[in-house]
Amino acid sequence: MKRARIIYNPTSGRELFKKHLPEVLQKFEQAGYETSCHATTCEGDAIEAAKIAAERNFDLIVAAGGDGTINEVINGIANLDYRPQIAVIPVGTTNDFARAIGIPLNNVLQAVEVILNGEAKKIDIGKVNDHYFINIAGGGRLTELTYEVPSKLKTVVGQLAYYLKGMEMLPSIRPAEVEIEYDGKLFQGEIMLFLVSLTNSVGGFEKLAPDSKLNDGMFDLLILKKANLAEFIRVASLALRGEHINDEHVIYTKANRVKVSNKDKMQLNLDGEYGGMLPGEFVNMYQHIDIVVSSDKARQMEE
Repeated sequence: MKRARIIYNPTSGRELFKKHLPEVLQKFEQAGYETSCHATTCEGDAIEAAKIAAERNFDLIVAAGGDGTINEVINGIANLDYRPQIAVIPVGTTNDFARAIGIPLNNVLQAVEVILNGEAKKIDIGKVNDHYFINIAGGGRLTELTYEVPSKLKTVVGQLAYYLKGMEMLPSIRPAEVEIEYDGKLFQGEIMLFLVSLTNSVGGFEKLAPDSKLNDGMFDLLILKKANLAEFIRVASLALRGEHINDEHVIYTKANRVKVSNKDKMQLNLDGEYGGMLPGEFVNMYQHIDIVVSSDKARQMEE
């Protein structure tokens, strides 16, 4: 019998997962998994829990929570020789990564059904400064709002909390001077933000990295150059439709290695969580993790 370990954040997404836990365990047992679970208690707990699950040779680790929980699970297993398959039950605020792999959002039992009927695929992850990420890395003042929004506010109003915080921050955002090397090219100048993406779904924007592929060994690099408030808002509105990539303020390209040096102090955002300080070198780790994706997404990846 196969063994599954569910690692879940009990406070994530209005505590939605906890309410459905008995049914989730039953569904996995019926599908042939001997299943146990671990509720996280603090930051970093999911890293250790995932590491232990891998060391105990579990076949599958199910990460139930937001993008931060998934990030911790990946960091727990990424540097191990044996890495179990990973499945995701999204109950966070943005759930960018789950959206990118075709897992239904905020419906726990539906997500379980899609996982149990899905397929494991090898996908890329990123590494920077000894940390790993599975969806997005970035820098610039606006990227910091994902971990500056209080968790209680996220629990109450969800995605709206980010927009409220973003509107509050906009007038005070200042450009930062950076040097970004990517696959033999160099950008020097002031930027509002940069993003190194592994999927098409970033901060609830599903078309921010429209050419992104999960398993091609390449990042999608997006740089938003210095812009005033009106220009910034215009680019953001274009990004909702995926029409930002040809804007004069935007650099959008592919790269498998990106090196960022900064003159101004700049924080690093990894999958929506604080990841330390820049500078850093981002390296794409080709098809490093086995992730259970929806059957529809699996077919798309084979085309």
